[in-house]
Amino acid sequence: MVNRVSLIGVPTDIGASRLGCRLGPQALRVAGIASALADFGCEVRDVGDLAGPANPQLPPVGGYRHLAEAVEWNRTVYDATAAELADGRLPILLGGDHSVAIGSISAVAAHCRAQGLKLRVLWVDAHADFNTAELTPSGNIHGMPVACLAGHGPDELTGLAGFTPAVRTDELRQVGLRSVDPGEKAFLRAEEVEVFDMRFIDEIGMRRTMTRALAGVDEGTHLHLSLDLDFVDPQDAPGVGTPVRGGATYREAQLCMEMIADTGRLGSIDLVEVNPALDEHNVTADLAVDLAESLFGKSTLERVHPDSQ
Repeated sequence: MVNRVSLIGVPTDIGASRLGCRLGPQALRVAGIASALADFGCEVRDVGDLAGPANPQLPPVGGYRHLAEAVEWNRTVYDATAAELADGRLPILLGGDHSVAIGSISAVAAHCRAQGLKLRVLWVDAHADFNTAELTPSGNIHGMPVACLAGHGPDELTGLAGFTPAVRTDELRQVGLRSVDPGEKAFLRAEEVEVFDMRFIDEIGMRRTMTRALAGVDEGTHLHLSLDLDFVDPQDAPGVGTPVRGGATYREAQLCMEMIADTGRLGSIDLVEVNPALDEHNVTADLAVDLAESLFGKSTLERVHPDSQ
C-alpha cells in the first residue's frame, strides 16, 4: 500500500439536505488526521481545501438540486484526485457530502484504466446512494453518486472519467446499508449490485461479510474506500447529516477498516459526511481519524496473516 498520502479538503454540502458538512475537512484536521497518519509512517501532504460554488439552497430542477454547482465541484475534485494519483500518492478526500465521490472515483477509474489495474470500490454507508432523477424523493445529489458512477444520471456527471460507466456494478460492493428508498431497492436488484446490508452483517458477522466483499482483491487491484460516517451507529457517530439507528458498532467499524488494511491494496479514500454542526465535541471527526489509523496499520498486535486464527 502506498504510504505517500495526500489530504484533499472538499468543503461543500452542495449535494446534501442539511447544511454543515462543508465544515468537515477542518474538523478532520482539528482531530489530527495528518499527525495520526504520520505516526503510522505515512508521508503526508495536505493540499488544502478546494474551491467551488456556494450552496444556493434552491429546490430541485428536473429532479436535481444544485446540478450545475455539483458538476463544478466534481470536476475540481476529479482534477485534484487525478493529480495526486499521477504523482504516485494515495489521495484521501476530506468531505464534504458524498456527492463529491463522483469526481474522486471517476478519477480513480480513469487511473486504473490507464495503469491496467482492476478496480474495486467499497461503498461503506447507511444508504445505497443509487437514486436517479426519476427515483429520488428529494433531488439531493448526495443520494445519487453510485448511480451516476454506474452510468445513470446527467452526462456531466456520468462521463467525468472519459468513459461510461466509470464503475461497472461488478466492481462495486456496498456494505452497511440500512436505509434504502423503495425505488432504489428494485434498481439495485435490476443492476445486480452486490450489497451487504446490516441484516446480512447481523446474520453472518462483519468478518465473514468483509471476506466476501474483498474476495478477488489481489496484487493487480486498486481498492477504493468510500466511507460515509453514517455507516457507524449514531451513538458513536452523531455528527452526520442523515443518521440511521442500527449501524455498525465501533468495533465492527474498526474490523472493517483493519481487514481493508490487511489486503495491502488500498489506493484511495473518501472520508465524507462529517457534519460538525450536528456533532458533539468533534467525536465523529475523532472517530473518522481513528478509523483512518486502522486503515494504515493500527492494530492491537502485530498481524501475521488475516486468516491465521
